[in-house]
Amino acid sequence: MRVGVEVGGTFTDLVAIDESGVITVAKVPSVPAAPDEGAFNALLASGVAISEIEDLTHGSTIATNAVLERKGAKVAFVTTQGFRDILIMQRHSRSRVYDLTYQKPEPVVKRRDSFEVNERLLADGSVLEALDAQAVERELIPRLKEGDYEAVAICLLNGYANPAHEEELAGIITRHCQGMQVAISSGVTREFREYERASTTTLSAYVQPVINRYLEKFEDQLTGSGFTGRFSVMQSNGGRLPAEGMRRNAITALLSGPAAGVMGAVRQAARSGFDNLVTFDMGGTSTDVCLVTQGKPDLTSEFQLDGLPIRTPIIDINTVGAGGGSIIWIDDGGMLRAGPQSAGADPGPACYGRGGKQPTVTDAHVIRHTLRPDAFLGGRMEIDAEASAAAFQPLADTLSMSLEQIADAAIRVADANIVRAMQIISTERGKDPRDYAMVAFGGAGPLHAARVAEDLGVDTIVVPPNAGVLSAYGLLAADYQLFDSTTRKMRLNETTPAAVLEVFADMKKRAVERFVLMGLGNNPTLTLIADMRFVGQAFEVPVELDTAKLDALTSEGLRTLFAEEHHRVFMHGGDAANPIEIVAFRLGVTAPLDHIPALKEDSNDTAGPMIPWAMYEHGTAHDGVSGHRAALGSGETLTGPALLEDSTSTISIPTGWNAATDEHHNLILRRV
Repeated sequence: MRVGVEVGGTFTDLVAIDESGVITVAKVPSVPAAPDEGAFNALLASGVAISEIEDLTHGSTIATNAVLERKGAKVAFVTTQGFRDILIMQRHSRSRVYDLTYQKPEPVVKRRDSFEVNERLLADGSVLEALDAQAVERELIPRLKEGDYEAVAICLLNGYANPAHEEELAGIITRHCQGMQVAISSGVTREFREYERASTTTLSAYVQPVINRYLEKFEDQLTGSGFTGRFSVMQSNGGRLPAEGMRRNAITALLSGPAAGVMGAVRQAARSGFDNLVTFDMGGTSTDVCLVTQGKPDLTSEFQLDGLPIRTPIIDINTVGAGGGSIIWIDDGGMLRAGPQSAGADPGPACYGRGGKQPTVTDAHVIRHTLRPDAFLGGRMEIDAEASAAAFQPLADTLSMSLEQIADAAIRVADANIVRAMQIISTERGKDPRDYAMVAFGGAGPLHAARVAEDLGVDTIVVPPNAGVLSAYGLLAADYQLFDSTTRKMRLNETTPAAVLEVFADMKKRAVERFVLMGLGNNPTLTLIADMRFVGQAFEVPVELDTAKLDALTSEGLRTLFAEEHHRVFMHGGDAANPIEIVAFRLGVTAPLDHIPALKEDSNDTAGPMIPWAMYEHGTAHDGVSGHRAALGSGETLTGPALLEDSTSTISIPTGWNAATDEHHNLILRRV
């Protein structure tokens, strides 16, 4: 039995697949104050025998929420003498240029919790001044003990080039401050750019105790229920790690849920022959979109969370505050807005009947009849249509619109926000979304997909089976994976290929040793990326190198690879005479799954007859049909307007679209 449990902002999802391929799904409300309870509730609701689970993979927002809500551990920051204020000074750039009240993002470590030590390394890693160990024991250790810190983040100047001082300092702290967790920058992100490295290290230390406590509590619950299988956790790079590995580098747990959704979309869409994808994951709180080219999601080496930079490989996902629980409101200029504030899981949309009073996107669908109350979540959850109407009535009165008109306008505003998010990852990066198929999932993604696709010019939509819990399936379908990075600056010349081989051998040895210690085998698949740029440029272009052909690598070959990638990003290859340099390397180590389970319709789903159903959309009433997704047989075509439901989501097939289920249980929507 393989089980994936993904904790979202509104619902916690579960997918279980046994050895014969039988699918079991569960969707329960999340418990924001205790996410592990929501995860365990999903296990209980599924009816799966916990003692029979052989492989359990978990994805959670616990690390992300700890940063956003500032509920992480109390952390001390230790750096080289003279650099105490690096977390406060940050960069000179401003994210809001014309905002006169702009404030830089607040770091998770206060200045009073930042300390300095006497030591100095040069940029080449050579020692200018040795670490004063006696001063550390005499001055720093007492202050750490007095501060009652849970964790320490160490980021010494040029520590990426030589980790010796960071490792020595960590050893001293560990000996004298037992129980205090220590994160060193050379172990978290071994790359240059001091502020970004310091920010990533402090955030890793900030969430590490939170992750450890969460995993320990969840594992205790599992063990108490007879679980003896393998327990792994999803990472933001699209791979998973055993829980023990996550305890040593919690920074990779950020945004693990959205990454799982992308991997689930990639695996399931590939069965129907689609490998160029725009993934569209709309849940209760937000919408996550990602571009996938030739079956590979775009990766980025840096992202920001609450304005703070994090240097770690992550699937390049763009998130916008447009989910089913997004609150509809009128701004000071009298314009209708959707989100980013959300009703979340508690109290949730007004129609959930849990005390929510504010109008949300889900309530708008109830009013428009693009959600059928008696079919929501397969009929397992009661919907209060009168509460939705009561929540929207004040907005309707303010704008002198009918309830149907205001609800329709609210959904169109939410759609516009989603279209903008997709343009950022596609057209703004030189990719034409018309060359891609859209994969719609999450509880609300299939409801909005067709209208969003029309605005982008996309003609094909893939809706996987059990689309509302696809992220949980992605946990099961993800490979085991870790990344290592290192900064090694070198000009491109005749000696560069040999230097690349040397770096690759060193990184491979270090990464494979970690992989073996985690019990993931000693023969993984390796991918190597070199961050390259013209000398004088401030930012790099990632260039993938074929690890099987590194022995035949030449300087001209490197130059050609860089020119091609530079042209793809910037639409020109630059002047070939300009000097080129490599500044960093990233090594991906992957243990591919022996067997990727197939996602199918829920084994318990039963289909009834299609019934007439009237909907209001885009300012017009439409007479259509509604029914269970399983009622549409393989190869049978349904022309919109229509609504299809299953136990996890609702699919809208508006006028101008038709839908057919293929042999892989994917529902394919096409524009007529």
